[in-house]
Amino acid sequence: MNIGCISLGCAKNGVDLEVMLHKLVVAGYDIVMDETYADVIIINTCGFIESAKRESIDHILDVAWLKEHGRLKGIVVTGCLAERYREQILDEMPEVDAIVGVGSLEHIVSAVEAAARGEKFSSFEDKEKADLGGDRVLTTPPYMAYLKIAEGCDNRCTYCAIPLIRGKMRSRTIEDIVAEAVDLERLGVKELNLIAQDTSRYGLDLYGTYKLADLVKAISKATSIPWIRLLYCYPDKITDDLIEEMATNPRLLSYMDLPIQHISDSILSAMNRHGDSAMIKDTIARLREKVPDVTLRTTAIVGFPGETDEDFEKLCHFIREVKFDRFGAFMYSPEEDTPAAEMPNQVDEQIKQNRYDILMTTQLAISEELQKSKVGQTLTVLCEGFDSENRIYVGRSAHDAPDVDGKVFFRVPKRMELEGVFVKVKITESLDYDLVGVYVETLDM
Repeated sequence: MNIGCISLGCAKNGVDLEVMLHKLVVAGYDIVMDETYADVIIINTCGFIESAKRESIDHILDVAWLKEHGRLKGIVVTGCLAERYREQILDEMPEVDAIVGVGSLEHIVSAVEAAARGEKFSSFEDKEKADLGGDRVLTTPPYMAYLKIAEGCDNRCTYCAIPLIRGKMRSRTIEDIVAEAVDLERLGVKELNLIAQDTSRYGLDLYGTYKLADLVKAISKATSIPWIRLLYCYPDKITDDLIEEMATNPRLLSYMDLPIQHISDSILSAMNRHGDSAMIKDTIARLREKVPDVTLRTTAIVGFPGETDEDFEKLCHFIREVKFDRFGAFMYSPEEDTPAAEMPNQVDEQIKQNRYDILMTTQLAISEELQKSKVGQTLTVLCEGFDSENRIYVGRSAHDAPDVDGKVFFRVPKRMELEGVFVKVKITESLDYDLVGVYVETLDM
């Protein structure tokens, strides 16, 4: 049988799909990229916010068309939407044949077999007892991979349903993570992106203290992977040890994904964020003092219940003042079974949209300024391939995380096989979020 797959949502969810695909390959199934050739399709869903839920449902309905007009025999739904709305999906979406919760990845083969026979199947085992990690079939390019170091979350932000969906925080052991990093290096991985719902909290449940710096040291010692990147680090848990490691370890990229969500103390308190505006400012100051070339990425939520014009202006002022290198905003989405959904003073949708537009326009001007400052610099770029339509190579610098940040486009005097290769690129032009340059030389990394 041929198995197709669609993965939605975050990279953490994508790693789960890779674990499931490995189990299917071991069982003898073929993975196909073209959905029209699939006998069974797995839709790995996101259920984080309303727009993500709608996207997941739309994909299910789109794929259902293939059951009527193609060779498709069954649809399997996995991921966060499956975990959160298990009964509703089976009751209200007859197109779905099988549904697998986030704690039941080991049952994916049984789910696929049942779906192929046209039988209904569901499995929702205790997510907090499920194995962490596991062999994977990489769906990323061979030179880049995500490495999930923990599952679940204990932060209990009032707007977030992740603890309900994924359970409490569970860290993998350093030994287990390092062993997987070694395996990924053998597969050719040159960029390792460490992920968890709260990466900076890593190790607290196992070792009684934050262990992210020690984990990076262990990976660096056991492998020669050139680029190690940290994503999803919360500002209240950025230790001096971690900053020192970033300042002194040339393979730990000077890049920090640091979601702040807001800067108004009243909103941060209502969100149940750990720490206040002073803590956020102190963390940023410590990072920039010890790692002057650090690239800071953050996200913020606009329109949280009770957000006043004054609160929003504080956020805008902070964004203008700090000048984050990378920034994304979200309009608050009330999620059922979360405390924020029941809060008074819900913000009007049009006000949310207006604030979102203002914030992103503010950041665009900041981004343009920062991008222009890179013109004339020579950057190390990991080449991701050749854009045949525009006749130009494309890659990412150390300042650009995969999937969320910009690109570096560059010209080479003659066609070369550069995919997955580090090169030096001299920047000649800046765009809103991307850079353009010329190839200088190939690096042996």
